[in-house]
Amino acid sequence: MKRDRWVAVIGLGFVGLPLVQLLEAKGYSVLGIDIDRRKISSLQEGRSYLSDFTDEEMKELIGKGTFIPTEGYEEVGRAEYIIIAVPTPLREMEPDLTAVKEVLHTLHPYLRSGQTVILESSTYPGTTEEMVKRILEETGLQVGKEIFLGYSPERIEPGNDSFSLAKIPKVISGVTSECLGKVKELYGDLFETIVPVSSPKTAEFVKMLENGQRLVNISFINEINMLAHRLKVDVWEVIEAAKTKPYGFTPYYPSAGAGGHCIPVDPVYLAWSARREGMRLRMIEEAIRVNELIPHFVMERAVELLERERIPLEKAKVGVIGITYKKDVNDIRESAALKVVRLLQERGVEVEVYDPLYSEDLPRLPRFSWEGEKIRSFDLILILVDHSRIPWEELIRCGRLIYDTRNVTRRVHAPHVVRG
Repeated sequence: MKRDRWVAVIGLGFVGLPLVQLLEAKGYSVLGIDIDRRKISSLQEGRSYLSDFTDEEMKELIGKGTFIPTEGYEEVGRAEYIIIAVPTPLREMEPDLTAVKEVLHTLHPYLRSGQTVILESSTYPGTTEEMVKRILEETGLQVGKEIFLGYSPERIEPGNDSFSLAKIPKVISGVTSECLGKVKELYGDLFETIVPVSSPKTAEFVKMLENGQRLVNISFINEINMLAHRLKVDVWEVIEAAKTKPYGFTPYYPSAGAGGHCIPVDPVYLAWSARREGMRLRMIEEAIRVNELIPHFVMERAVELLERERIPLEKAKVGVIGITYKKDVNDIRESAALKVVRLLQERGVEVEVYDPLYSEDLPRLPRFSWEGEKIRSFDLILILVDHSRIPWEELIRCGRLIYDTRNVTRRVHAPHVVRG
C-alpha cells in the first residue's frame, strides 16, 4: 500500500506545497516540515498563504489525514524519501546556502539507513556532491550504499496554471547509479516525463541555464525599451510586429525588471561559479547590471511625467498598482515593483499602493482602497504588475494620468495613458 510509504517535504512554500499535493494525489503519505509557524497554523486551519492555492484546496489537502504539517523533525525516521525545498537567497551577491545546511544538520539524528534525500533548492553546480554529500556522511552513513542522494531542480512557475506539476518534465540525477535508481523510483511515479542526467552537477547547471537565459532575454527587452523611449517608438508595437515572423523570434516584454526567487538570483549563482573557476560570464554579468538599472528607468519616467504636468515631486501623489514580483502571485521576493516604489519615495514622492494579492503590512508603504474617487485623487497612477483580478477599465476611466509598464491599456488611445 502506498499510504504506508512516507515522504518528508522540508520547506512548504511555492515549491514544497505543490509537491505535497502531488504526492498525496499519487497515494503517498506526507510529512511536511517548515520552521515558519504561521505556515503550519494556516495549513492546520485550512487557510491558504500561497496565491496558487485556494482555501478549499488547503482544506482538501489537510482533510484527507495523510498529510501532517509540522515544525519538528522527530517523525522524519518514518520517511522513505526526504525532499529539501528551502530558499537559497543571495548574501552580498554570493550564494547563501544557510537554510540548506541547517536542514541537513537538523536531519542528522533522524536519518537511517535506506533513506533517500533529494535536494530541489536552486543552487550552484557542485553543491550536492561537494557539500550535501559531505554533511550527510558526517552521520556515518555512506552515500550510495546506506543512504541515497540526488538532485532535481524545481521548475514550478508561480502564477502559471497552464501546466500541472505532473506534466512538467522532471530533470533528475543521483550521486551514484544506485542513488539515481532511487530518485527514478519516486519521481517516475509522480511525473509524466522524467529526464535523467549524468550527475547532480549537470542537473544543477540545468536550472542555472534556464534562468540565466531568461534573465538575459528580459534584460535585453528592457534595455531595448529604454532605447525605444529615446526614439519615441512604441516598443509594444515593435514586439507585436516582430513576433509575426514564423521562426527565429521569441517575444519578451518590458517590465519594471525581473524579480522573484529564481530569475534575478540563479544567474548570480552561475556568475559566482564562473569566477570560482577563474573566468567571467560577461553576458550574465551585464544582464544582472541592466536588471538592476530598470527600476531606476521606470522611476525616472514617472518623474518625467509628473514634471511634464508641472507637479513638484514633494507635492506629488502617486498610486502604484502591484507590488509583487510578477502577475498573479503574492510573493514580493526581489520585487522590482517594490524597488520602484522605494526609489520614488527617496525622491520625495508620496506613494500609496494597491495589490489585491499581497496583504501583509510593509514599513512606510501606505495602501489605498479601490474607489473611483480615490483613484482620481492621484496625480499619477503607475501600473507595475498586471494582476488578473484588477478592474482595469475602471482604473483607465478614473485615472487622471496613467503610466502603464505592462501594456494592460493597449486598447486605449488617450492622452492620459502612457505606455512603455
